[in-house]
Amino acid sequence: MMFVFDVDGTLTPSRKEINNVFKWWFQENIQNYCFVTGSDRDKTIEQVGLDMFVGAKYSFNCNGNDVNFYGAQIHTNDWTLPVTARNWLDEKLEQSEFVLRTGNHIEERPGMVNFSIVGRNATMGERKLYVEYDTKLNERNTITEMFNEAFPELDAKAGGETGIDIGPKGSDKSQVIKFIDDEELVFFGDRMDPLGNDYPLSKIILDNDLGKCYNVKDYNETWELLKQYV
Repeated sequence: MMFVFDVDGTLTPSRKEINNVFKWWFQENIQNYCFVTGSDRDKTIEQVGLDMFVGAKYSFNCNGNDVNFYGAQIHTNDWTLPVTARNWLDEKLEQSEFVLRTGNHIEERPGMVNFSIVGRNATMGERKLYVEYDTKLNERNTITEMFNEAFPELDAKAGGETGIDIGPKGSDKSQVIKFIDDEELVFFGDRMDPLGNDYPLSKIILDNDLGKCYNVKDYNETWELLKQYV
């Protein structure tokens, strides 16, 4: 059995480090596991620690576009966001009624970009303001749907609290299945709705009877669900 985890909102609070007590319990009880996250390698290490990172059989960073095997990089994809798509995102940034801008709104990562109205440089307080705004106006989901209509050759999915992951068709989290489809999978994520970045992997797992999927609200729910397996 392989445990598969999204990181932000699933193992850790968004953009924060893992709870120390949960981490101790996890390392005592969970051995065969991997991460699949939109974040890059450095951010994942910052959140879960180098020990948990190298303990993972795989860490599929950047939605599987950067693959690490017990901490060693074994595969990476290169891709550049088309100019037309970048210009479209810049327009949506200008049109947003959320006026706070912190910089780094289109962050390039291996095989993908992450788009954020508030910006990747936002403090936790600034991120919270955007989450409150987005909860009321549903801006990220609206932009995601509009982007997918405008650029059918690309794919956008909401991920984390403030971002939208964008890449070529097929470069979402579902691409990791070729590395782990020989095991029974138990997948934990916080965005398994059709517009969320955990959805493609959850769909392929359920459609092909490869295991179970749990859509969780935070790491505490993940922790409680894990206890049934130990």
